[in-house]
Amino acid sequence: MGSVVIQSVTRQYGTQVVLEDVSLELQTGETVGLVGANGAGKTTLFRLIAGELQPDLGTVTRSRGLEIGYLKQEPEILPERTVRDEVASVFEPLLALERKLHVLSEQIAAHAESDQLEDLLKQYERVNAQFEAAGGHTFETRLHEILGGLGFPPEEYETPTAVLSGGQKCRVALAKLLLQDRELLLLDEPTNHLDIDAVRWLEKFLAGHHGGAVIISHDRYLLDRLCDRIVEVERRKVYNYPGNYTNYVKTRKLRELSLQRQYEKDQAFIAKEREYYARYHAAERGKQAKGRLTRLERGLRDGEFVTKAPTSRRTIHLRFEEVEAKGGVVLRAEDLAMAYGEKRLFEGLTFSVQAGEAFAITGPNGTGKSTLLKILLGQLQPVAGTVKYDSKRSIGYYAQEPAELDPNRSVLDEILAARPDFTAQEARSLLGRYLFTGDDVFKPLGKLSGGEQSRVRLATLILQAPEVLVLDEPTNHLDIPSREALEEQLLEFEGAIIVVSHDRYFLDRIADRLMVMRREGCRIFHGNYSDYIETIEREQAAAERQAAERAAAERKARRANGSKPRRERGPYDHLTFEEIEAEIIGRETLLAELSEQFGDPELYKDVEALNSLKARMEQARAELAALNAEWEQRAAEQ
Repeated sequence: MGSVVIQSVTRQYGTQVVLEDVSLELQTGETVGLVGANGAGKTTLFRLIAGELQPDLGTVTRSRGLEIGYLKQEPEILPERTVRDEVASVFEPLLALERKLHVLSEQIAAHAESDQLEDLLKQYERVNAQFEAAGGHTFETRLHEILGGLGFPPEEYETPTAVLSGGQKCRVALAKLLLQDRELLLLDEPTNHLDIDAVRWLEKFLAGHHGGAVIISHDRYLLDRLCDRIVEVERRKVYNYPGNYTNYVKTRKLRELSLQRQYEKDQAFIAKEREYYARYHAAERGKQAKGRLTRLERGLRDGEFVTKAPTSRRTIHLRFEEVEAKGGVVLRAEDLAMAYGEKRLFEGLTFSVQAGEAFAITGPNGTGKSTLLKILLGQLQPVAGTVKYDSKRSIGYYAQEPAELDPNRSVLDEILAARPDFTAQEARSLLGRYLFTGDDVFKPLGKLSGGEQSRVRLATLILQAPEVLVLDEPTNHLDIPSREALEEQLLEFEGAIIVVSHDRYFLDRIADRLMVMRREGCRIFHGNYSDYIETIEREQAAAERQAAERAAAERKARRANGSKPRRERGPYDHLTFEEIEAEIIGRETLLAELSEQFGDPELYKDVEALNSLKARMEQARAELAALNAEWEQRAAEQ
């Protein structure tokens, strides 16, 4: 088992200390979630582990031979390659062996009658053995599995990387990293730019990864499912919490409460000791007073007391206006269909949303989720179907992209435009709840980060005091504390919520019903995301159980009829047990004959014939393996 040991490390940039006297140990047998506010030092810690940075003080020790794979948020992709070639570049040693085999084949053909033939044949046999041992016949399958899992269909394999979006380039970089099969993975926001299916695939992949991983992510569901430990970077230090993300949240609250109590207790003790000294140091108890003061100062010097009040994380403070509790149907959609030319997104959608309900929509990219929201809002017309709203209810819309923001308008002016009745001081007071203080309120909206723009848009949305919220990916660009603050307020919101999201933790917390949109159709589930997963897994298990029961019943019926039991499906299902044995003997004989042909020097004069023979050998081996498996299955059933 490999490890990375960080011992008493300090790292600073100029005069700014990012990490101070940090110690941490990572093992390749565990998955660790790395959390903390933006700018806390998480990426710096990653770069120290990867060896890209050196500590100013302390040491970083890696096990000998430990292979570390590092996924950065800004990937390094060669623009002159295609998607497939860029991802396949991780197999360069294997591809080099393949090219060497082709060269040797040509040399063998050219020197079929020379003294070099025997030496060339030995070289070919040695290189071919290396090629097979390194996975030469399986790397294409692995490549297609990874690309498909991360959302790249085969028709995109030949796309030049130069024309890819930033999100697509990140997925290419992630595919390369996963194919390298490193012992320790450092993943910086790996789920960014992945849709909900790709995230679930990545989660399963990482769960089966034989090594370790350290993950920086806002995906709390992923951290819950995968992590053995959470490491928090806060105020230049690191703190370890056993268990997953949910356990970390609970433990952290207890730690903060305990620290606050200890601080209050220590402050009372310090004040009491100093008061005693002030009262008695000049009196007859002076010697005792000086002794108590000396012990107090020694304890303060040695860090025995909590002298700084615990500081809470800065987070946004949302507060929706109370809405009048009205029952009934807020929205009803009947037989909706949408298409762009030949591309049909969905059809036959019929559903309603009740007052006070959180109706969530999720699914992979390209299934029409945002399009559906725009149809519900009347911004797009469907090709079929109708949408009816309760016109007496006001609607607030949060779009996925901030197209409505004027990039030249300041943060303060945006709030004043939304609420002309506000004074500048009232607007600034409101913005303080959204973490805009001081000169931040004068920043142009176009200069803000994605997270800052999201906070401004949430502020203006809440100021509208809507009775129905329509939200398209509201947690994008928000850090974890801001997501949690939003969730808390949505849980208290008494109006209706219609939301599109791929944030599984968010869906678990707020959804009452979940519509899952897929290319093959849409389904509505009662409950949240975990309820949906439980339902489909239960359905899959039931389908597998029914298939097994049918197969068992058919085998029992065949036995009752006196026929030999055999497998339900397969290329050799039509053969009897004796015929399978005959086929095995036939393939073994064929392999022996083909092997003899490799000893013919004339073969190597014709590269095509050589490659054809190799292909026939591989096919015969595969068929023999399948026949043996079929024979073992038949034997077990007899």
